[in-house]
Amino acid sequence: MRINKYLAKCGVASRRGAEKYILEGRVKVNHKTVQDLSCEIDTQNDTVTLDGKTVRLENKNIYLMLNKPKGCVTAVKDDLDRKTVMDYLGDIKDRYRLFPVGRLDYDTEGLLIITNDGELTHRLTHPSSQIPKTYIAKIEGEIEKDDLNKLRQGIVLDGEKLSSCQIKLLKLENNLSRLEVTICEGKNRQIHRMFESVGKKVAFLKRVAIGELKLGGLGRGAYRYLTDKEINYLKSC
Repeated sequence: MRINKYLAKCGVASRRGAEKYILEGRVKVNHKTVQDLSCEIDTQNDTVTLDGKTVRLENKNIYLMLNKPKGCVTAVKDDLDRKTVMDYLGDIKDRYRLFPVGRLDYDTEGLLIITNDGELTHRLTHPSSQIPKTYIAKIEGEIEKDDLNKLRQGIVLDGEKLSSCQIKLLKLENNLSRLEVTICEGKNRQIHRMFESVGKKVAFLKRVAIGELKLGGLGRGAYRYLTDKEINYLKSC
């Protein structure tokens, strides 16, 4: 691991700030001053100090809730150089090896969990997980009760019948039907494809809850740490 990345992950500074410390001659590796930014660190065996104090990688699990805006990719990196959810996390993404739990489509916004807890991520994203996810959707035009009932009972996607789901019509305004949709699966573009199956187009989609976790008033593009109660709830799912 490069020395600036190592210092950032230890929490002493951002990568840019770490580079400044290195160039100022304040960093030593195995008791020798290092000013080469390309220096590689053996995280298991090398001793790194800043101003004479040993710095070590933090072995700590981090749990964040991000209100993902539309127009960004749910990924750590993007091959097409598009904006990712990590761009909203500031310096904390340099201190920990964080990754999103599951995904939200490019144009879908709302609640996204970001963590470095691989075990929890595996549990929540495994096909056997039945934790419900609630969305607010806006559909172009009116939607018939028969179509809503058909969707509630579970349609067939990719040759597989979906589980029953909850759909509540909230209001019809400006030729848009506003609905609350709760599903347990997480298939690619599932809600879009569900409504397409009855001839309707989703104009807006936002995830507002994962199980008992609520997005609440968290601003678009903002994040916060999960509370201990919320973390324990996710681990019990």
